[in-house]
Amino acid sequence: MKRRSILWFREDLRLDDNPALVEAAKDSEVIPVFIWSEGSNWPMGAASRWWLHHSLLSLDASLRLHGSRLILRKGNPLDELHAILRETGAQRICFNRRYTPFGLQQDAKVENALKNDRSDVHVFSNYLLFEPWTIKNKSGAPFRVFTPFWKACLAEHIHQRSCIAPSEWTSPPLWPKSLAIEDLALLPKLNWANRWLEFWSPGERGAQSQLKHFIENAFFQYDQARDLPSVQGTSRLSAHLHFGEISVRKIWDSIHQAAEKKQIAPATWQKSQFITELGWREFAYHLLHHFPETPHSPLKPAFDSFQWNENKDWQTAWQKGKTGFPIVDAGMRELWQTGWMHNRVRMITASFLVKDLLQPWQMGARWFWDTLVDADLASNTLGWQWSAGCGADAQPFFRIFNPVLQGEKFDADGTYVRKWVPELSKLPNVWIHKPWKAPDAVIQNAGVELENDYPRPIVRHEIAREVAMEALRKIKPA
Repeated sequence: MKRRSILWFREDLRLDDNPALVEAAKDSEVIPVFIWSEGSNWPMGAASRWWLHHSLLSLDASLRLHGSRLILRKGNPLDELHAILRETGAQRICFNRRYTPFGLQQDAKVENALKNDRSDVHVFSNYLLFEPWTIKNKSGAPFRVFTPFWKACLAEHIHQRSCIAPSEWTSPPLWPKSLAIEDLALLPKLNWANRWLEFWSPGERGAQSQLKHFIENAFFQYDQARDLPSVQGTSRLSAHLHFGEISVRKIWDSIHQAAEKKQIAPATWQKSQFITELGWREFAYHLLHHFPETPHSPLKPAFDSFQWNENKDWQTAWQKGKTGFPIVDAGMRELWQTGWMHNRVRMITASFLVKDLLQPWQMGARWFWDTLVDADLASNTLGWQWSAGCGADAQPFFRIFNPVLQGEKFDADGTYVRKWVPELSKLPNVWIHKPWKAPDAVIQNAGVELENDYPRPIVRHEIAREVAMEALRKIKPA
């Protein structure tokens, strides 16, 4: 009789380039398992749960094409794995490592407990190009600045090739019990995400299709188009990558192959801005591993005493896209309506919250965590600490985005604002990012009544900037 292997899925919801699957399928009957557990100190946000629901459906459909299926459980992972071992007589467990502090801790606990029970455990590195503890500066310490970090990574000569999924594997004659997807209760209770399938295709097939589209239509123009929120100039792969529906190695290899066809040397394409963005993802996990307190505490200790000015009304206006600054409001409405926001606009909206409104960056991070389909603890933490000026390689606090100038620079014709703030759609370009300054006749012709149809700015940027600078001077950050 063949041995049996449990394939434990987590943030690797795919078949291709999945070393745990390759190992599990070696002369073995494979039992694919996903265990829903909310034991983390950062429980998955509502938008991410929506994505997970559909990704699990997609994974199960892919498995069934191979005569297999996905076994769903919920509860303590170690307890459930022990139960499945007893029910199936499986001898091996294969899984891919996670890299959040909680994930590493839980994985180590599970691995040690199973080995003590004499189970055969195989754990693989597959979520990042480099494990966070493997890249160090010349002193053997973690990096705090991105450029030397990524230079050190590239010097390691990234050459790992993604592995191909086995074409077939053996399933057990009898399956253990499984919950239905509805039993996990992942979908939002609010009628919030009912249109999101118009924007997204969760799952491995959707990820591969999106990668192909990006390489063919946007990668080689990425450096020029990535900052324009009205065009499809970014990859839109972030959620697929977070849930492991596609691996970073697969993305790297696919771009490498596309560049070779165009006879573009590695020294050139590896310096592209998109590849650099993959490097920022690696850097985010590097920082999270070495500084695990950063999801809730600033990396720069001086910011512990920063005087925020918490204002629930301002926070609500920001969340609902009713601040009176069109580029900010467009981004926040795009987020609510699609579960995603363009990266340039993420920076603008974050800067506005922490610097114009002086609201704690942790509050913004929690809102993004709950509303982004691509919410990722490492990247979310890095992004918000960068915007607040309190993290590694952070934007200086005194660099405060002017939301009007940002809108005029990156949405010059107002296409993005008109899409997400339709009440301003008839305003001329010259006023689209500052409607409160438009002449009365222009406002009337556009059919807009300020304060009723669209709010006036909740703060004056020029004054807010000075207030923020004064707050900064009081802490004198290093």
